[in-house]
Amino acid sequence: MRAAASAVNLARMTNFAGLTAAALSGLYRTGKASPVEVACDAFARIEAARALNAFMQLEPEPALAEAAQSEARWRRGAPLSAVDGVPATIKDNIWAKGLPTRRGSRTSDPAPAADDAPASARLRDAGCVILGKTCLPEHGWIGVCHSPLTGITRNPWNPEHTPGGSTGGGAVAAALGLGLLHLGTDGAGSLRIPAAFTGVVGMKPSFGQVPVYPPSMLNVLAHQGPITRTVADAATMLSVIAQPDARDPTAWNTPAPDFATGLELGVRGLRIALSMRLGRGGKLDPEIEAAVRKVARALEGQGAIVEEADPPLARAPDMIRVMWWPVMTGLVDAVAPERRGEMDAGLRAVAERGRRFSVGDYATAYAARADLHKAMLDFHARYDLLLTPTMPLTAFKAGLVVPDDADYGDDWIEWSPYTYPFNLTQQPAASVPCGLARNGLPMGVQVVGALRDDARVLRAARAVEQALPMPPPPGFG
Repeated sequence: MRAAASAVNLARMTNFAGLTAAALSGLYRTGKASPVEVACDAFARIEAARALNAFMQLEPEPALAEAAQSEARWRRGAPLSAVDGVPATIKDNIWAKGLPTRRGSRTSDPAPAADDAPASARLRDAGCVILGKTCLPEHGWIGVCHSPLTGITRNPWNPEHTPGGSTGGGAVAAALGLGLLHLGTDGAGSLRIPAAFTGVVGMKPSFGQVPVYPPSMLNVLAHQGPITRTVADAATMLSVIAQPDARDPTAWNTPAPDFATGLELGVRGLRIALSMRLGRGGKLDPEIEAAVRKVARALEGQGAIVEEADPPLARAPDMIRVMWWPVMTGLVDAVAPERRGEMDAGLRAVAERGRRFSVGDYATAYAARADLHKAMLDFHARYDLLLTPTMPLTAFKAGLVVPDDADYGDDWIEWSPYTYPFNLTQQPAASVPCGLARNGLPMGVQVVGALRDDARVLRAARAVEQALPMPPPPGFG
């Protein structure tokens, strides 16, 4: 972090962090700002927020070189794309050429990646300036953000609290404007949980929308997507990273649309189901319930047709345990026995839980996803969108893996009941801020669409954002 500060040597910060990527490109186009100036500003902000521990590794010198090349292209009137020179970050379980992929683990290979992952490559192809890699819990095993390798990542709204995870570092970066476009992963909520906890936008696209390589051990649960300060930036970023890459045989690998097109069309006439508990019990903070109902009323006021209805997801909790825990077993068992003591004790405990399941159990759950998919197809024949809380509570204390309040459950599957069902069904789902609770921490609402209806999810997310604009956290700007 100190190296970043000495590399940029800025006397003061500017307000670039408050801009969208589109607005920043407009400044580049007119010569009112330069990519080098913006990259320097981003590194200065990162240094100022060093105590929150958002970054695993920074690359100021290569980033500033990329920014200088971008600046030259803009001066020639030949940018690579509309996001040429826009600063971006990559979660540290995704390949970025020349940087290690440590995955929050002391036992991982420290050698730099020889190639970019598809989404990383598309960001570079578009001219984005890669600032560095963001923190996550070890192998992304939990919806908070601390690891044996990097320590505790903290919430910018209150550093005593977690930013959520596993894309916790990316969420902090988005909230504080430490770059504009942040690439993360989501195997059971890892974009949406931290988005809700930090007051930003996290978009899990439909499975296959964004090519992934190398493949995740989480297989069909694993998605990659944007976590950003605004819906507009999420749409812009998704348009870039969803471009084809033949290395992923499960990806759609068709030209991605411009997801910013139609973003302002609103929700008039859309049929929206409102579900406060997905048809199950479980504790829900009354403030969050009230905030989500306020969102529903706002969308009704914009012309949507909202009614309460629960989706048919009763089997989801059992299915996610069978498909998640044994993968953690495999990750731990891949490490030499004499080094497993260096791994997170919580990860090792979950790995032991995974041993109770057989290959047959996993195969049965895997196949049962087809029934869940069919049930949601029928549900979306009646409703265009589903609206739920993203999380049943606001961010809890940093360093914990479960909330102090035992009523929320004793593992993340219980305290994050709204996110993982849509990894099982592979549907697009976005978390959008919907206000601050009395404790000063953000609350989030989740918008879920039918499979491949990512554009409509973003459109509704934008309608929420317009109705309930989110203030920035302390230390922003």
